Amino acid sequence: MSVTILQALDFIYKNTKTKALKILPLEQALGFILAEDIYATHNLPPYDNSAMDGYAVKTSDANKCVKVEHTIFAGDNSSEILVDGYAIKIMTGARIPEGCECIVPQEETSKCQDGIKLPQDLLSGKHIRLCGEDIKKESLLLQKGQKLQAHQITLLASQGISHIKVHKKPRLALFASGNELKMHFEQVASYQLYNTNTPTLLARAEELGCEVEFIGTAEDTIDDLKKHIKSALNSDLIVTSGGVSVGDADFTQEAFASFGMETFFDKVEIKPGKPTAFGKIGDTLILNLPGNPLAAALNFELFGQSIILALSGANEKYLKGIDTKMKNEYKLKKSSISLVPGKFDGSSFTPCQKFAPGMVSPLAISNSYIMVDAGVGVLKKDEKVKAVPINFSFTTSKKEDFSSLLSPSIT
Repeated sequence: MSVTILQALDFIYKNTKTKALKILPLEQALGFILAEDIYATHNLPPYDNSAMDGYAVKTSDANKCVKVEHTIFAGDNSSEILVDGYAIKIMTGARIPEGCECIVPQEETSKCQDGIKLPQDLLSGKHIRLCGEDIKKESLLLQKGQKLQAHQITLLASQGISHIKVHKKPRLALFASGNELKMHFEQVASYQLYNTNTPTLLARAEELGCEVEFIGTAEDTIDDLKKHIKSALNSDLIVTSGGVSVGDADFTQEAFASFGMETFFDKVEIKPGKPTAFGKIGDTLILNLPGNPLAAALNFELFGQSIILALSGANEKYLKGIDTKMKNEYKLKKSSISLVPGKFDGSSFTPCQKFAPGMVSPLAISNSYIMVDAGVGVLKKDEKVKAVPINFSFTTSKKEDFSSLLSPSIT
């Protein structure tokens, strides 16, 4: 059955169940998806503390010379009480003593006969970090379905949380099919090709947070394809490339059908990569991609990534484009909806100058792609488009003046 892109994505999300759960120590949780809401166990800061190295004072002592007899360091369990005419020296992070109304930075004071001279203007509460101003006890800290990145780990560590419940990572098995294919560590004859799809899809699935198993390269026979499928059925998702068109040696769909595969679609109205199929055998999902390298890679970005996101348990499981514009005019053949790889530079999108379904080089220089509607033959300069990210890293080969990154002043 042939479907549109939107119909294909609907089939994916309706038929993909999230992964089961497990408990992990905090040190191993990076990149996992939370399976529970996390609430704060205590206030942060847990007590009023000094934001500066300086002096704890009373505002009524402004412009006066006050005595200093004690010092409080961060971590001290001090019971000092501040009274009029005195200041207490205090370090950043130290607990605010009883009676303190503000902190005066050390550099804003000067020595006098009996101690230190305070500035004329003292503002109540200045340079004091209040208990709970960052995090309130019992407030929602992290939501179920959030991906744990470095700064989410920070939040958990700040609350003394040592173990959390997460979704298991999707387990993906993959293989390619084709008598002409050899792995990169094998010798190729003049009539053979290196298998680029499997290393590509393996690396990309790992980038997307999957546990990946390579099953090998299958020959174009029903028996060998069935052996590879049987070896992969303990995974959450099997991804294949090749053998899904209408050639005489394209047996992939027949081999999967022998295991009772329920097929939701076997063609998508898209260019490149129309012969893309999705289904399931029991609880194992199947994505059959075309053999052409660029077509397989682009369709994996669209459909494979959507399956992985749906399996992951993430709240943000839907692909999203970035509003941008065309850097230059671009002409293309009018056809089905097309995926066009290219480069998004933060302000505009530039398509690859040359690409075709069988190429491998375009995606190596691309960080995104756009979808062009059926029948469109030209995209004009500055025309609005949506760039769908593949792999963004906004760094540059040239040193940049950081003042150019500052937001303009609001006048």
